[in-house]
Amino acid sequence: MKRLLVLGAGTAGTMVANKLRRRLDRHEWQVTVVDRDDAHHYQAGYLFVPFGTYDRHDVVRTRHHFLADGVEMVLGEIDRIEPDDDAVVLADGRRLGYDYLVVASGTTPRPEETPGMDGSEWRRSIFDFYTLEGAEALAQALRAFDHGRLVVHVTEMPIKCPVAPLEFAFLAESWLRRRGIRDRVELVYVTPLDGAFTQPVASAHLAGMLEERKIQVEADFLVERIDPERRTLVSYDEREVPFDLLVTVPLNMGAEFVARSGLGDELNYVHVDPHTLLSAAHDNIFAIGDANDIPASKAGSVAHFAVEVFIGNFLQHVQGRPMTGSFDGHANCFVESGDDKALLIDFNYETEPLPGKYPLPYVGPLSLLRETRANHLGKLAFRHVYWNLLLPGRPVPLPAHMSMAGKQVPHEEA
Repeated sequence: MKRLLVLGAGTAGTMVANKLRRRLDRHEWQVTVVDRDDAHHYQAGYLFVPFGTYDRHDVVRTRHHFLADGVEMVLGEIDRIEPDDDAVVLADGRRLGYDYLVVASGTTPRPEETPGMDGSEWRRSIFDFYTLEGAEALAQALRAFDHGRLVVHVTEMPIKCPVAPLEFAFLAESWLRRRGIRDRVELVYVTPLDGAFTQPVASAHLAGMLEERKIQVEADFLVERIDPERRTLVSYDEREVPFDLLVTVPLNMGAEFVARSGLGDELNYVHVDPHTLLSAAHDNIFAIGDANDIPASKAGSVAHFAVEVFIGNFLQHVQGRPMTGSFDGHANCFVESGDDKALLIDFNYETEPLPGKYPLPYVGPLSLLRETRANHLGKLAFRHVYWNLLLPGRPVPLPAHMSMAGKQVPHEEA
């Protein structure tokens, strides 16, 4: 009996376990998933919790409910991987052997990595929304906030869902305006990037949206520390950004057991081939979703599209055949912009977000890089798709590879 071990029952890990359970002979393969608890979080929903659109019941389900019959689930904290022995050791001493290992342990915010962030003002005037507890605490703080300086801040890239901080800024502006207190609040967006986003066309478009909403931008800001007493962000070049309410995205890092196992980079991400997701160091270890170091967005859509390519590659690999699938870094993200509208971006390793229509060329019904109500409804509807199609591993009629059909390429000036 061959053993497939999946570390992490989040988005990527659950999809891999379910899809491979259906494709691997049950008499020849054992499929096991390991996670620390039985609570699966729809992390994209955290964005809506501070504004009262979603609550805990909308974003949390049991993990085992979404695992296919025949997938064994083991609850326990992972201590380390011993790749030379093909084994995973849990914190309680249990050892789980494997023939093939899939690391899908994700990434988490680390406020303790920035001096002053998780000090005396943590969850008092400094909040995050990348955890459910943080989003719930922020919801209470926002209800009590009626004037002052609200700063939305990104510590460093990469982060889960890189557009989420922008979405929060747009939603906060709309929320404050609807409450009739927008003119009493100064909104500032602080980013380590040189613009609103990483790609020129989208960055220019999003920068225009920030300017239109009178949201100030402090770019190229690499935070060195937070002074909680003065309620001030301090950068390495000694710039300062004061705040009354700080909504920050802490440094994101991969799982500590990845570092203890000698498999990670400085941020605990597993080094893999960006097209096959196979470990650069071990021929029977893959890393998918947010756990790897591929140069793509750490977003649910990337996990989804990558898993679609990975399944075929894995089946070829275990048969000793060359892997013919090549993941292109495809990402597809809704960007909430407030007032019940959103825009959509679609891009990959080589191609930046461009205007156009999606998923059908020239028809849509969704618009790329344009604010529409249809895009907003699409984002809200995705929660149903996530719980009922994506996680169970059912087919989602979207191509894994990005298509240029229907996209409008800007003409270069002569």
